[in-house]
Amino acid sequence: MVFAAAQLIRRDGVGATGMREIAARAEAPRGSLQHYFPGGKEQVVNEAVAWAGRYAGRRVDRYLAELTESAARAEGGRPTPGALFAAMAQQWIDEFEAAGFTTGCPVAAATVDSTASTPSAREATAAAFTAWTTPLTAALTSLRVPATRAPALATLMISALEGAILMCRAHQSTAPLTTVTTELAPLLDAAAVS
Repeated sequence: MVFAAAQLIRRDGVGATGMREIAARAEAPRGSLQHYFPGGKEQVVNEAVAWAGRYAGRRVDRYLAELTESAARAEGGRPTPGALFAAMAQQWIDEFEAAGFTTGCPVAAATVDSTASTPSAREATAAAFTAWTTPLTAALTSLRVPATRAPALATLMISALEGAILMCRAHQSTAPLTTVTTELAPLLDAAAVS
């Protein structure tokens, strides 16, 4: 049900996502939502946002592992912060090219739709971004970015990615993601110390 809510939020936003739609998408009896989520829609949305933040953080770890494995096969190559950002962006490029520009990040959608409505919504979205920023900061540190600089660069990467995703959807083009990847890579790579 949480996954179903996240998928609906990323497509329709919080306001247009109803409990009936969540139950139908999850193929669950409507009463199960009330049973598992006594806090109603607010609780479901907050849990979906929390799930999305954790999912994004796990993806960072997976991208880093794939880059490290690929670099090892290249005999002596090292993954770079720019390559990590490129992997993050490529996932969205692939999704947009395969499925169109109908969905975005559920955390961003919930941030736009919910943060003014309840303190718990603001807290949930802030925690989701932290769940994404924390592993990204650790990944940057493992890529030789100084620990004092890694948190700021993680924030920059997520901000650039989220902004590019919105622009891609508006323009119905992956060009913003390609541009951000190209322009940000030299800055990110320059932050890594030898």
